[in-house]
Amino acid sequence: MGIPLERVCVVMLSTAGGAVWTLPVVNAIKRARAETHVTWIIQPAAAVLVDGHPAVDELILFDRARGLGAFVEVRRQLESRRFDVVLLLQTYLKASIVSSFVRAPVKLGFDRARARDLSWLFTNRTLAPHSAQHAQDQFLEFTAALGLAIGPAEWNLGPWADERPWQKDFFAPMERPAVAMVVATSKPEKDWLPERWADVSDALWHDFALEPVIVGGRSPRELHAEAVILERARHKPRSALGSGLRKLVSILDGSVLAIAPDTGPLHIAVALEQPVISLMGCTNPKRTGPYRRYHDLIVDAYGDPGENYPVSMENRPGRMAHITTRDVLDRVERWRTTYAVSSGPKG
Repeated sequence: MGIPLERVCVVMLSTAGGAVWTLPVVNAIKRARAETHVTWIIQPAAAVLVDGHPAVDELILFDRARGLGAFVEVRRQLESRRFDVVLLLQTYLKASIVSSFVRAPVKLGFDRARARDLSWLFTNRTLAPHSAQHAQDQFLEFTAALGLAIGPAEWNLGPWADERPWQKDFFAPMERPAVAMVVATSKPEKDWLPERWADVSDALWHDFALEPVIVGGRSPRELHAEAVILERARHKPRSALGSGLRKLVSILDGSVLAIAPDTGPLHIAVALEQPVISLMGCTNPKRTGPYRRYHDLIVDAYGDPGENYPVSMENRPGRMAHITTRDVLDRVERWRTTYAVSSGPKG
């Protein structure tokens, strides 16, 4: 396309998972053009994950809790700036409106067939039409559209050097290898049953000699899941709920295994090359499952036995309950025989 890349603006506002998928795009830009200045418009919760990343020069926060004030503030910060290109990686109306504030001759977004909420109206160039594929590969289409070599996906997510002491202190009291259990997500229909988490936690301790650690935020559903697990489990697992995304990176990096439904920590674990058992029922694992790794550890309740379902954005609510404790423990056994020797902290 021959687009100048001196100043690039990325619009990906929300979710830790979306931030993880965006990192290979900005890394590819920096790998090709180290002098490029990358500005990323992002919500505060996800910003914590990428703040200080070597491929990101500047973050502009979009605080949706401020309502219309969030749009006013972002517009104020952008009004005197010029960019060569804005990448609209998110197809929600709020992201499209934010992208309209960015002064750039090239506004690149998804093709019309994949652009939700009329986001194609806010761009002047689009990706070439493409069949459905994993969300990470969709994001990497932006790299190709900029005329850059895609190369392998790189995240460089850390932990940073100054985070290693905290990581060391966190794991120091543990006499067993840790397993991070992500017990809830941002959407109830993607959650697994807390009482089954309790059964898995006990089996990790008693049958596999592992240290279960509850991780995530402190939303009401996460706190409820924690309470149920701590009440039902014979061995009370450690809880690190509310540690924050950067410390979660350190916890996942230092654990030998993660178990998670489709949510940001799953994709963080994949980016860290840490084995993860994915509990997939509501969302399509071919689109939002672990990217090109650990497919043998997926518990797939999205499709019926033998179903060759296509890649799609279709959700199938009500299917997470189909995942049994035995399903998960079978994957733990598979991890033990396939990955256990090589897992653990990389730093």
